[in-house]
Amino acid sequence: MEARYDFDTPVDRRGTWCVQWDGVADRFGADGLLPFTISDMDFATAPEVLAALRARLEHGVFGYTTWQQDDFRSAIAHWYATRYGTTIDTGQLVYGPSVLNQLSQLLRMWTGQGDGVVVHTPTYDGFRKAITGLGRELRGVPVGDEEALERELARPDAKALVLCSPHNPTGRVWTAAELARTAELAERYGVAVISDEIHADFVHEGGVGRVHVPWTRVAGAGRWALITSGSKSFNFPALTGSYGLIGDPADRAEFLRRMETGEGLASPAVLSLTAHIAAYREGAAWLAAVRAYAEGNLAYVAERLGAALPELGWTPPQAGYLAWIDLRPLGVDDAALQRVLVEREKVAIMGGAVYGAPGFVRLNVGCPREKAVRGVEALVRAVGAVR
Repeated sequence: MEARYDFDTPVDRRGTWCVQWDGVADRFGADGLLPFTISDMDFATAPEVLAALRARLEHGVFGYTTWQQDDFRSAIAHWYATRYGTTIDTGQLVYGPSVLNQLSQLLRMWTGQGDGVVVHTPTYDGFRKAITGLGRELRGVPVGDEEALERELARPDAKALVLCSPHNPTGRVWTAAELARTAELAERYGVAVISDEIHADFVHEGGVGRVHVPWTRVAGAGRWALITSGSKSFNFPALTGSYGLIGDPADRAEFLRRMETGEGLASPAVLSLTAHIAAYREGAAWLAAVRAYAEGNLAYVAERLGAALPELGWTPPQAGYLAWIDLRPLGVDDAALQRVLVEREKVAIMGGAVYGAPGFVRLNVGCPREKAVRGVEALVRAVGAVR
């Protein structure tokens, strides 16, 4: 980690209306828990982003804003060129207040009531809520099971595949070959692909041999959209704002029409645009440093679990700062474990049932090392208490 970035000193987030700290009782039924929950980080965003935000605030005028300007578009193009070696067509860009908002809009465009929407399991709960909330049928296929994927895509009423790339909650990074195979299947069966790539910038370099491949590199002639945001990588989701790329010109025009007229979202949040431009133009060094720090936290999790619970054989994910831990080899009762975590250990750790995977937990270690240590130690003690 570069010395100019300090990720060890805690930032007090209590009283800032944040979901992870101030909203913990809503999900876990108790206040004052040490949270390792929703996937944001406990770090201030990049100094370069903060400087750009301060400069924009100093201007003092916050009128209606357009995202369709070269500063924003060229910053995104620069990021994809320098980070992924990928040239994007900036004419394909669209904008939305969030990735999930874009997902919902695309599902309304490309699917109807009762249609099948395919996802990989375990499944990010935001996908589940969006798909079922719109009256579509969620159809899960296990991560890595290509036979099950083809079987579900081949069903006549399967209309869309929601791909999480890299995958949340497992941290799986899809290979170029896997993505190309998925694109071929989707095109063969006439299934639209919506690729959520918000975790893409957090692919780890620690010997896993994986790199993120944007969907634009494998997309064929079928319907597709890539939806993402810099908010996950640079930790500014509260500013709102996301962007996407839609391949078909008619679909792109319809998406923009719906956003600007049907949804009344013609003017984006100016601070989100400011943050994205600064992050993509000046934030690469900070991102490298925070990713390396998170990788160190995950290495600690692996070391501690290896010593205390070697039968798990747990290894760090290929991407992200979320430790997805399979406790099934221990025969632990989920409800009993959560009771001990909340009542005795005073920590909040997401249970796998939220993602359709009982027997797992998801531990967020996007935080100072001292907090990560406390979370892992609490988990080890709680598991010991209920085994």
